[in-house]
Amino acid sequence: MTKSLYATMKALPGHREKVASLLTALAENVRAEPGCVRFVVYTLEHEPDLFHVEESYRDEAAFKAHMGTEHGRVFNKAIETLVEGGASKVVFLKEVA
Repeated sequence: MTKSLYATMKALPGHREKVASLLTALAENVRAEPGCVRFVVYTLEHEPDLFHVEESYRDEAAFKAHMGTEHGRVFNKAIETLVEGGASKVVFLKEVA
């Protein structure tokens, strides 16, 4: 069964472009993972400092593999001083229909 989630993060003042750049690089790496089905980065139309990332992986094993990647570790470390709370907020989703 597909593993889906969304993650949000709000760039601290003056750091929006750096966060966008880090997310762009992360997206390229994640999309190359064999178990990645979807990885799309958005900003909110009326709040461009708030980033919304939609992710889906083939299954739980693919998600676990994603969580163990070096590029993910590097990204999470890099945003510690760039986003509110030092990390993204993750919400796991369950498909209904």
